[in-house]
Amino acid sequence: MACRSGCCSSFGPLNEDNARFLLLALLIVLYLLCGAAVFSALEHPKEKLAKERWAQRFEHFSQKYNLSKRDLDNFLRNYEEANIAGIRVDLTRPRWDFTGAFYFVCTVVSTIGFGMTTPATIGGKVFLIFYGLIGCAASILFFNLFLERVITVIAFVLKFCHECRHRRKAVLPQNERPPDAFSRRGRNLDSMAGWKPSVYCVMLILGAAAILVSCCASAMYSSVEGWGYLDAVYFCFVAFSTIGFGDMVSGQREAYEAQGAYRLGNFLCILTGVCCIYSLFNVISIVIKQVLNWLMQRLELLCRCCPTARGAQNPRRNAVAPGRGPHHGRRNPSIETDAVNESEADGRRMSGEMISMRDFLAANKVNLAIMQKQLSEMANGHPRQSGSGSRHNGFSGGVGALGIMNNRLAETSADR
Repeated sequence: MACRSGCCSSFGPLNEDNARFLLLALLIVLYLLCGAAVFSALEHPKEKLAKERWAQRFEHFSQKYNLSKRDLDNFLRNYEEANIAGIRVDLTRPRWDFTGAFYFVCTVVSTIGFGMTTPATIGGKVFLIFYGLIGCAASILFFNLFLERVITVIAFVLKFCHECRHRRKAVLPQNERPPDAFSRRGRNLDSMAGWKPSVYCVMLILGAAAILVSCCASAMYSSVEGWGYLDAVYFCFVAFSTIGFGDMVSGQREAYEAQGAYRLGNFLCILTGVCCIYSLFNVISIVIKQVLNWLMQRLELLCRCCPTARGAQNPRRNAVAPGRGPHHGRRNPSIETDAVNESEADGRRMSGEMISMRDFLAANKVNLAIMQKQLSEMANGHPRQSGSGSRHNGFSGGVGALGIMNNRLAETSADR
């Protein structure tokens, strides 16, 4: 039967990294289309109703006070322009005093960008371009360094708990031990040195931390700002994930009870929440990559019916026929599984082997090389190697986007 999927073209099989990138781009587009359909169905009827009500109020107001619609419309447009500069009907604190400006720059460098305060002068807009260029880059570096230290603590705690569990098993009374406990004791102790934390345990811990911070911050915002608790939770996610719609912004009233303490708490909650959500996003991206690998394996099975797929024998790993060396098979279910597997062809680590659904659910296989290697080093207490595995021409590792960029820079400079 002829292959209808079109994945095996005359240009040959795609490289695995390129195929994963294209598959992820396609899934993101589908995800955006689905999200647009859902939000349009939920929000468009209310928007239409609000427009109808506003048209009625506008007509009623112009007739009641004998105002022309053009003059009233111009007045409202002037108010919109004033609103951009921070002038509103309700009492709010000054937007551009030192405290308000500090809040603004925090939203800039954290990439939240609520939008309730924006520069109106040409000088302010030009300065923002250069200020945000350095500030946002420094914040991304800070988030990555924060993630490294969080992973260090999590790996240390999980390894400590794992060792305690094995020690308890080793000191059980002889009549309570399983028959093969003595034979397995030596193997368990030897395997402790190579034990690595599971990415799903790390994701669970980071998720619990993010939920705890969000719940505590929501309780504070709900009591101080007068928001409903669910509205406060919504604000926390929008702010901590740096989406920053700006429909709800904390700390905008002219005065609060214990104003200094609240502003400090607001700053610490947003900083901690952004760091936790950023770390959680990085770990979730690893799981998403696993799903992509599983989908690519399913596509491989579909493409086997294509004659060109059977004729193309490419020794390099690719999306249609991923490489399988002599050591291919089930591996130790840890978070650094793929970190030690590098391509023998060009010395560059590929993104990961294809896995079956059973291995995907059971082996906890992870493909983000930098985080895997660092988790391995942190869990075992080994220092980072200075050889070609971790540093190329001055480019070191990192976590998340920083690690991927450093990897690519190292490979590019090494080729030169």
